[in-house]
Amino acid sequence: MQIWVDGDACPNVIKDILFRVAERTKICVTLVANKLLRTPPSRFIRAVQVPNGFDVADNEIVRLMQAGDLVITADIPLASDVIAKGGFALTPRGEFYTKENIEQQLTMRNFMDALRSSGVDTGGPPPLSMGDRQMFANQLDRHLARIPRL
Repeated sequence: MQIWVDGDACPNVIKDILFRVAERTKICVTLVANKLLRTPPSRFIRAVQVPNGFDVADNEIVRLMQAGDLVITADIPLASDVIAKGGFALTPRGEFYTKENIEQQLTMRNFMDALRSSGVDTGGPPPLSMGDRQMFANQLDRHLARIPRL
């Protein structure tokens, strides 16, 4: 099992949590982004830089991941692809995308995109709160506790 991170949009505080988890659990964490990302020196942490372009990083994550891997992303279409490939998708706010909720999430995303395209200001997500960080860390720990170790 590996952890893949949609690195372009992942908040630094979430990356820091993932870096600590990688060292503690010895699970490989790979950040994928179209810009160079700094990572601490570790044999369990790496960054992959992909060319600029629409969904290039997302496509690379889906290509590289295996069933059972965990992907950290707020990107709903990427989460849908991860789930279809048998992986798990967790938002930086600590919410899992699932087979049961992904279609509703995609529908809402498309609706909001249509509103924005027509000129409606839909605002953005609120800043990541301490509660969001704690929820992410708790969900990540629960998920990793369910993974059998070799």
